[in-house]
Amino acid sequence: MAELFSVPVTVRGYETDVQGHLNQSVYLQYAEHARWSLLHAAGISQTELMGKGVGPVVLETNIRYLRELRAGDDVEVTCGFAWGDGKTFRVEQTIRRTDGTVSAELTSVGGLLDLKERRLVADPREYFRALATDPPRFGL
Repeated sequence: MAELFSVPVTVRGYETDVQGHLNQSVYLQYAEHARWSLLHAAGISQTELMGKGVGPVVLETNIRYLRELRAGDDVEVTCGFAWGDGKTFRVEQTIRRTDGTVSAELTSVGGLLDLKERRLVADPREYFRALATDPPRFGL
């Protein structure tokens, strides 16, 4: 896996639940934000993906909640791709407070969907490698 990419996020009050904790669904939004930020940093835009007739899909996500987050907490959300030999790849992510406390760990299985055929492409690495201006960000 490549060196982890990260983005800073500050927990906003409207993202919290009645107990003052970050709502569980927002962890997924933070993870999605980090994934798209990594694509952008590597030089891949949504427009380019659509132009190639593909779009990223999440097939499965596992979240392990470890420590609560509250409004005003500053966190970093990491993102790293791990490639196998098939049609899918893993995305490993951590949401960590700036003091180093890990709040959540997320592991997703993803792929690239051929938008016309509605099937996963055979080798998503090739698309990422061809589109990215900085493929090493994906460990390629």
